[in-house]
Amino acid sequence: MAQTEQLTVDRAHIDRIAAERISHDRVAGDRVTGDHLAAERMPGDELPARDALRAQVAKLERELSGLVAGTFPHISPIDAHGDAFSGPRLLTLGELERLRDRLALRVGEVRGQVAERAALERRSRALLERMKLEPGRYKFVRLPVADLGDGHCGVWEVRPRLGLIGMLAGWWQVKLSSGCP
Repeated sequence: MAQTEQLTVDRAHIDRIAAERISHDRVAGDRVTGDHLAAERMPGDELPARDALRAQVAKLERELSGLVAGTFPHISPIDAHGDAFSGPRLLTLGELERLRDRLALRVGEVRGQVAERAALERRSRALLERMKLEPGRYKFVRLPVADLGDGHCGVWEVRPRLGLIGMLAGWWQVKLSSGCP
């Protein structure tokens, strides 16, 4: 099916169908099963709490994805401590709270990683500037371009100009290798 032919899901339409199914089951004398409208089974105070938790989870997910996307590929989006869900399902209030807490911890971890990465890039840029100003003080120092946040390939390196002769004469230069195979 082409993307232009895909159907748009109308939540109100789905809720109406589920409500009709529940009322039909009640008229027929059947018991309401778990795959019907979830709001029908919830106590009155639980619905606003669920809405608030879902809003908090959505905000944390947006913040986490923004942090990861802004520092890609240096920070991994994968949570090593997270539990995988077995598929789509309706989360209980407790599960929503645990999900929110887990996301809040992950956002805190990623913020720390972003701060560490920014500090590394600042230190690397300062080192590169010093290397360019006084290459003789930084003989054979190598600085990967990835540490500057500019890409993956390449290394800034202080090398002698004209090989052994330049090394003996004290002629040093900063060169950028192409780095990529």
